[in-house]
Amino acid sequence: MSRVSGKNTKPELVVRSLLHNMGYRFRLHRNDLPGKPDITLPKYQKVIFVNGCFWHGHADCPRSKRPTTNKKFWRVKLDKNIERDKITVCSIRELGWRVLTVWACEVKDKDKLTNKLLTFLESKEKKNCR
Repeated sequence: MSRVSGKNTKPELVVRSLLHNMGYRFRLHRNDLPGKPDITLPKYQKVIFVNGCFWHGHADCPRSKRPTTNKKFWRVKLDKNIERDKITVCSIRELGWRVLTVWACEVKDKDKLTNKLLTFLESKEKKNCR
């Protein structure tokens, strides 16, 4: 697990490249916001988390299948990650930011991902935590 990178992952680089090509400018890994969002767009008050399907428990994704050995350890570890993500997203929203989560499996289809990013960045809607 120590070899798993938390920053500058391949899916994150793809999302950053798409955003840059669309003309958006952003900051990376801001530590003054809860959870250090992967991408922050201060001008738009929006943040983007690029999550790995396995580590963050992407529902209905084959990549998020849990290991069959040492089940208790993995259940506790991955459930903590999911709960921490929920708290982080809620905390950021309470600060007035809008949040988008991009899953690693979504990076394969660049057209679909581009549409998802554009829809998020052009929307004015605010979602509540609960």
